[in-house]
Amino acid sequence: MKVLICGAGQVGFGIAERLSAEDIDVSVIDNAADLVQRVSDILDVRGFVGHGSHPDVLAQAGADDADMIIAVTRYDEVNMVACEVAHAVFNIPTKIARVRAQGYLQPHWRHMFSRDHLPIDVIISPEIEVGDMVLRRLSLPGAFETVSFAEGTVTAVGVVCEEDCPLIDTPLVQLTELFPDLAVVIVAVQREGRLFVPHGGDQLLAGDEVYFVARTDQVSRTLTIFGLDRKPAQRVVIAGGGNIGLYVATRLEELDNKTRIKLVETERERAVEIAEELKRSVVLHGSSLDEEILREADIGNADTMLALTNNDQANILTCVMAKRLGCERSLCLLNTAGYGSIVRSLGIDADVNPRTITVSRVLQHIRRGRIRGVHTIHNGAGEMIEAEALETSTLVGQPLRELELPPSMRIGAIVRDGEVSIPDGDTRIKAHDRVVIFATADTVKDVEHMFRVSLEFF
Repeated sequence: MKVLICGAGQVGFGIAERLSAEDIDVSVIDNAADLVQRVSDILDVRGFVGHGSHPDVLAQAGADDADMIIAVTRYDEVNMVACEVAHAVFNIPTKIARVRAQGYLQPHWRHMFSRDHLPIDVIISPEIEVGDMVLRRLSLPGAFETVSFAEGTVTAVGVVCEEDCPLIDTPLVQLTELFPDLAVVIVAVQREGRLFVPHGGDQLLAGDEVYFVARTDQVSRTLTIFGLDRKPAQRVVIAGGGNIGLYVATRLEELDNKTRIKLVETERERAVEIAEELKRSVVLHGSSLDEEILREADIGNADTMLALTNNDQANILTCVMAKRLGCERSLCLLNTAGYGSIVRSLGIDADVNPRTITVSRVLQHIRRGRIRGVHTIHNGAGEMIEAEALETSTLVGQPLRELELPPSMRIGAIVRDGEVSIPDGDTRIKAHDRVVIFATADTVKDVEHMFRVSLEFF
């Protein structure tokens, strides 16, 4: 597969990093020579300096025989034109564009992205997807990571085993005996920097980051079993009135009229603008790094601080200050992948990385076959994947215990005709079942090869 990436910023770099690691032929285009030099020096990709929407630059980068273009520059219009040129001049089959301005994404304008107008196959809106991820984290405050599959019927959740977790030192095989009606599978554990698939004799330890897959209506009960039965936030302080902060505040107002929201914005003009748009939220003009502003927002009595500015360091410091002033929980937006490993050591409960979310969306279309969803965890160390089994699949018909599944993958759930089942050794997958799978990064290629027939080269 040959992929062109327009934009060598953080998102473009992250996509190039992930794809090049999978031996995909990647070319990166950007009009900033220093960014192109950086991506070329660090990654096994080809770099080209120029505008990604210019036909001559695309041709130089190999658009004539490219399979996909991913346009993620900072300018929506450049991304859209790049896809138009890729279609009209080079007939590139798959075109993905990042579009941030919400005006383009209104339902009554969506026809503009059809094949007859602006032929873009996939629109990625990081603001909306990050905002929705933040809202899911708010609804499950005991988790540091959540992602939904199969139209929301299955949820994958990441939690930290705290010192008082009731499941510590209990072999996993005993969990089924203790909770026979619990529809949940522990699919992965992160321990001391190592991500692995646990087996029946393994035990959970304090400090483990545990990922489980469950029927969505069983998630709250599972969190309770882990000792993480925390009430959803009803007093929220948001730092940052940008697209993400405004989207989260607006959706919170729509979803729950009991939630009290205070939003802190540094730019006065923007603060006035969003104050006029929001109906019940209190908007404060000032810096979230100003302790007096946080006190004015009554941070000491807040359930959750959401630091959603475009400055990672400000977000981290805001969360640390909020917790010190008495806020129960905190979540910060992080664009720099390297910060994710240290935030919880600072007492920050959760983080959201727009780059990870965007890369996950792209991988959904890179993976061959009937892939419905992909979510990467721990900077690509593993993937949660939802795929559809076909009639010819070697998965179909045999009990799972008779299949030679790689040890570093785990089937977490099977959805059949809208009903979710948690698999055991006797489970038989049928054609058209949707399967939610976890696999470590070094196993994904093996999984793709193993399920090539079953999932059209999964």
